[in-house]
Amino acid sequence: MRQLQDLAAFVAVARAGGFREAAIGGSASASTLSDAVRRVEARLGVRLLHRTTRSVTPTEAGERLFERLAPALAEIDASLDSVNAFRDRPVGRLRLNVPSVAARLVLPWIVPRFHAAYPDIRVEVMVDESFVDLLAAGCDAGIRYGERLEQDMIAIPIGPARQRYAFAASPAYLAAHGRPSHPRELLGHACLEACFASGRSLEWEFEKAGEEIRLEPRGPLLLQVGGGADLMTDAAIGGMGIVGLFEDWLQPLFKQGRLEPVLEEWWPSFDGPFLYYSGRRYLPAPLRAFVDFVKSEPCARWPGPERPARTAHEN
Repeated sequence: MRQLQDLAAFVAVARAGGFREAAIGGSASASTLSDAVRRVEARLGVRLLHRTTRSVTPTEAGERLFERLAPALAEIDASLDSVNAFRDRPVGRLRLNVPSVAARLVLPWIVPRFHAAYPDIRVEVMVDESFVDLLAAGCDAGIRYGERLEQDMIAIPIGPARQRYAFAASPAYLAAHGRPSHPRELLGHACLEACFASGRSLEWEFEKAGEEIRLEPRGPLLLQVGGGADLMTDAAIGGMGIVGLFEDWLQPLFKQGRLEPVLEEWWPSFDGPFLYYSGRRYLPAPLRAFVDFVKSEPCARWPGPERPARTAHEN
């Protein structure tokens, strides 16, 4: 068993391209993975990985071993998972890779009910704004929006069928600076900006009666997508400027009167998120249970027109 664990550690590191990256996608630390790979190399008497301060890549021997070992370990996992068919309820781990908006607006509706139905499945949620390789990250499935799905992925709708991107400001800000009546007037307002990890700014999009407008907001605050939504809303409540976020995120603040909708007739709508997973591998019992749950439970699909399941290459 120890040797299998060490071999699995080597496969994880080779697939992820680094010890730290493999640790993020698994349950072992980077140092534990490093020790495991050293034991494999010592037993085989050959170096399997080139290690530098910037990268970890397989040697020729490592590539050969990885090519044979990865499918063999996957088959072992599938064989062990087949025992779940003899249980009343599946057991195991379900690891999901999701953006922060899904962690806040989609999963709270679903995870407690799924746990009630399958109490022996441990759900692990990895919050990540980037579109990762699920297998390399050690995840079973992910949640993303349709335009960011990759080839060879199966996707089924999860969460709200339709969503809107909304804009808002505090009553104090609107009283002091006026309420914009057209998106282009935002160029003269303080706008709370967001950017991607790459540094690229997030554009604001508007649509009305077939007219589409795109703007790059400018203002006194810039936050990276995902990690700063709460600070963004707090800043807007404090009167720093106009904020753009998912409507579901802002709706409680509208009801409380802490923020007011801005340019509501221009808010763009779009398809809700999808649960996606690889169509090239067997479905572990926990993932199969989650997929069936999402397809059948009303709490996992609300409200709006029903959208059929589709594969990514049908986008």
